[in-house]
Amino acid sequence: MDFIGVTGIRAYGYTGYLEEERVLGQWFEVDLTIGVELWKSGESDRIEDTFDYRQAITIVKHHIENDKFALIERLAHVIAQKILSLEKVGQVRVKLSKLNAPIAHFSGKITIDITRQ
Repeated sequence: MDFIGVTGIRAYGYTGYLEEERVLGQWFEVDLTIGVELWKSGESDRIEDTFDYRQAITIVKHHIENDKFALIERLAHVIAQKILSLEKVGQVRVKLSKLNAPIAHFSGKITIDITRQ
């Protein structure tokens, strides 16, 4: 299996355990690794023979912007399942980061990293 990496997908969403996160929202960032067979497109040079990663970007942005879950684990799972259901995708790795978690005296980010086949 071959892989396409798409990094730095950013969107503003309303997922979080605290009520304020689901009301005020926050920025999320997603990196994807999508498992597809690239041999045919490598030979043909035709987009029809590969996976059009614009679909995955649209899915990520849609779910971040429109879904309201308590846990980012759920958001990552929903994104992974939707991408995995697309034609030609055999595996997907979703790294979803909450960039500004509302935790006192913490300036890092929280990342969920899941792989689905």
